[in-house]
Formats: sequence, structure tokens, C-alpha cells
Amino acid sequence: MRDFQLPGRSEVFATEGMCATSHPLAALAALEILRSGGNAMDAAIAGAVLLGICEPQMTGIGGDCFVLYNRPGETEIRALNGSGRAPAAAEAQPLRDAGLTGVPLGSPHAVTIPGAIDAFCHLSETEGRLGLEAVLQPAIHYAERGVPVAPRVAFDWTNGANALQGAARDHYLIGGRVPIVGQIFRASQQAEVLRRVALHGRDAFYTGEVAEDMVATLNAMGGVHTAEDFAATRCTESAPICGEYRGVELVEHPPNGQGATAILMLNILSHFDISSMDPLGAERVHVEAEAAKLAYDARNRFIADPDYATRMEQFLAPETAARLAALIDRRKAMPAAAPLTEAVHKDTVYITVVDRDRMAVSLIYSIFHSFGSGIASEKFGILLQNRGAGFTLEPGHPNELAGGKRPMHTIIPGFLRENGRIMMPFGVMGGGYQPAGHARFLTNLVDADMGLQAAMDAPRSFADGGVLKVETGYPDLVRQQLADLGHRVETPPAPLGGAQAIRICKNGVLEAASDPRKDGCALGY
Repeated sequence: MRDFQLPGRSEVFATEGMCATSHPLAALAALEILRSGGNAMDAAIAGAVLLGICEPQMTGIGGDCFVLYNRPGETEIRALNGSGRAPAAAEAQPLRDAGLTGVPLGSPHAVTIPGAIDAFCHLSETEGRLGLEAVLQPAIHYAERGVPVAPRVAFDWTNGANALQGAARDHYLIGGRVPIVGQIFRASQQAEVLRRVALHGRDAFYTGEVAEDMVATLNAMGGVHTAEDFAATRCTESAPICGEYRGVELVEHPPNGQGATAILMLNILSHFDISSMDPLGAERVHVEAEAAKLAYDARNRFIADPDYATRMEQFLAPETAARLAALIDRRKAMPAAAPLTEAVHKDTVYITVVDRDRMAVSLIYSIFHSFGSGIASEKFGILLQNRGAGFTLEPGHPNELAGGKRPMHTIIPGFLRENGRIMMPFGVMGGGYQPAGHARFLTNLVDADMGLQAAMDAPRSFADGGVLKVETGYPDLVRQQLADLGHRVETPPAPLGGAQAIRICKNGVLEAASDPRKDGCALGY
């Protein structure tokens, strides 16, 4: 139990339904959908689309999503891939010929076709109860009426506004300026897009005037996107991947997401007695940092569109983790692994919902970097993701940029099961940090025996690109001890990630927590 004389927040408990996400208006919208007869999928879609209005620097209808969920009464977890593909005419060679070593973040070459809207429409039809018109209404309402800018959103908006270019500056600045806390942000053009989708489904987005607006904007900047690329976009169902840590099963979305990295990292950590270490001590930070270097290096070599890479069995094999764990020296930091194939970022939203029938949804939704590519369609102001920057230009690599291919993705929804029982949908936002965040969250719960909220509140660290990022919650002594081990220790300018989770207790009660690093909350009834 936390010390009630210190700042903090308690877990939220309820019995009928629960939502945890990064903005209060989205949490409330999801809860209202539940109370009006919708199920967890209806509520998750409603909240997620609204997050694109509340946190436009993080996500929007020009982005992608991944979803894990179960149906009422089932312990089977299903996966839906709502990530889009590179345009059919995309090629890596012209970019190599231009002397580039990576896909430029703010270029049309980085814009993959948005996949989220197709996924939301599919899930609404196959898993929801209320239909698109009802679940999109909260986002339509707030897009028209406006949303007061929240503190963390304002912080991120200021840091990311330089990415905005062309029409995006008109749509996402107010009078040419970054909005301040409490100022009203409106997106009336997106409201019109959502109204069309509510009435006519996914074709209203992927064909006709809305798609033409996106294609024309990209083509004017040198993009090779076509109307056919947008019309062909389809989400795909797949089977999750799983791994066990100390009797708890971690369920992740399969590639092209990076969820397998979290399983590999935990497999490596299972060779160390994390429970005997000080939860906030240098030893634990060091071992986790070394495990992350090794797991992320493997990720960069093997994770890609599953149509082009099929080595997951080896990636997740116990002997792979054992060989990697043997490389860790408790007394010295190893050199940084190969650079990430994508630029690390922090811009993603996550929402989880559980309803009275114990359908649980774990949904993550992103435009990649802050404000994505910085490119917005001229008429409707649809901010387009730069997920194509997740490709590599290395010839022959499974994640090499190519037409019709999905890039390696950083966003990963998660689930925990225990003895076959669905225990917890959860997610940890934070771009490249997410697998390390999943591993840290689970070890906080299992090894450090922390409560749900404490497991989120605890300070974080992340070995990234030769630097060990250590949040301000760690004491100076720990920082010095890590430096003595050979780590290059730095304090990140922004917090590492943001988590949300709902625990389904054995007595049926719902317990939820929401990360104070974001503006959001957990709400139940």
C-alpha cells in the first residue's frame, strides 16, 4: 500500500466496466459507450479515435493500429494488424542512389498507407454492437466543438511543432502558434471525414474525395502513392505470440510489430534473479540495460513484415536467450548494439477497455514520430504517419523498403494470462522503449511485488543508441554506480513512455492504473 502522505494516485476499482487511457475525455467517452450498451470493442474504438483529436501530435486517422482482444467468455486472445503498407511503386534503390542511409522522416517516402481506419471499421462490424455512427460520435463532437489542450499534450506539441510543414501548419497551429495549455483545438475538417466514415464505412476514407486529397498532397511532394494503394488497404487477422516469465504468460502481437522483443528480453532476464535485486538499484538497471541491448540487436536483424521474415521460432527459442544471457557481464557494460533501424520516438496512444462480460481490448494507435511525417492533406487536414521510416535501406535486409510491404513497427499492445486465465490487458507507450517497458512493468509486478499503480509510477531506464537514459526518479548514487560500470548515463528530456493497465481480479473486480507521465486516467463504473 502506498504512503498516503506522499503525492500519488490510487488504483481505480469497479465491477461493470473500465477504461484506462492517456486523456480523460477519451476515458469518459469509452465509459459512456459501455453504459449505453456498447461492448469493450465499441468503447475502445470510440476512445481511440477521440485520442486523435485530444492528442493529435501522438496519433490520428492518418496512422496505424495493432489490437489484441478476447471475446466474452473466451480465454483465447486474438490479434488484428491494422498497419498499412508502402505504396506499390516504392523502392529503396532510388533513395540509396541519392546518398541516403535511411528514409527521411518528413518526406512522402516515409508515408505508408494509413491502416487504422480500415481496422476500426472491420472490428466495429465483426466484434462491436453499436455500429460506426455511434462509436465515432464522441470524436466528431469534440473535433467540431474543440478540446482544451492538456499539459502533457502542450509540452509535446511545443517539442514537435517544427515537424509540421505546408498545410499541416494551418491545421495544427492556431494563428501560426503552438497552442498553450487550456487553449481550444478544433479539427472540423476531420469531423467531416469521420461523419462520412460513420455513414459509409471504410470506403469513405480509402476511396473518393478523402483518399484523393491524401494522394494529391503526397504526389505534389514527390510521393509515388496512388488511389489504388489506398483502395487496396486491408487489415489482417493473425495469431498472437506468447512467452512465460515466472509463471505469468506475456501475450504480444506478432511481427511486423516488435512485441517479440519483449518476450526475448524477458527470456534473457529469466537467467538472473531479478527478485533478489533492489528494485531501484544499479544492479537491476544494469542487467536490464544489457538484456535490452541484446534483444534490440536481434530485433533489428530479424523483425519485419512476416511475409518477408519467418525466424520467430529461433528468435523466441530458450536456447537463443540462454546464449545471449551468457554474454552479460554484471561488472561491465557492453558496447551499444547496432543502431536501431528506426529513429526512436515517443509518440503513440494506448487504450484498454474491459466490459461487464469481461471482453478485454488492448489497442495501440500511432502516427510514429511527433506529428508523424508533418505532412497533412490539404483539404481535410489528415496528418499522415511516417511509418515508412521504420524500413531500412540495407539491401537484402528482411525489413528493406519495398512496394506493398509493411515496415517494422514499434507499437505493441500487450496481455497477461495466468494459468490460462486472462489477467490483464496493458500497454506501455514510448516508441522504441516499449519492449523494455513491457519487460520492466512485468518484472515490477512479479519480481518486485509492486502494486499496479506503483509498477507504473516507478522510475524507468532505457539503453538506447549508446546512452543509458535514466529518469529523474533515480538517486545520484545509482547514476554514479551505473557510470562506474561503463554506462553513458543521461537524463532524458521527456519521461520514458506512459502505461495503462486493467487487472481482472480473481473475484471478478476490475482494478486499473494510469501512468502519471501522461494526462490520462482510469475510469470505471
